[in-house]
Amino acid sequence: MALNIKNERVHELAREAARRTGATQVSALEAALEQYLAGLDAAGGTNPAGSRVERAREIAGAMRDSWTDADRAAMKVDLEAMYDEHGLPA
Repeated sequence: MALNIKNERVHELAREAARRTGATQVSALEAALEQYLAGLDAAGGTNPAGSRVERAREIAGAMRDSWTDADRAAMKVDLEAMYDEHGLPA
């Protein structure tokens, strides 16, 4: 079965993976796709990056929910000290 890839970046990645591993480009692509699919399976069939982002949001939410009013006030002071009135680093 033929697969005609017209994306130059994909060709570059395949060449680099093959060069680094000593495998053929086809073998390098096969290994990469197997690893990608295994990651999807481990994430319950979803995008692993999306799962990590969702987990980070859960952690951030839990942290935010645990803050006291004093914690929030201290965070506001710290953030205001870090940035100027234009939102740029102070």
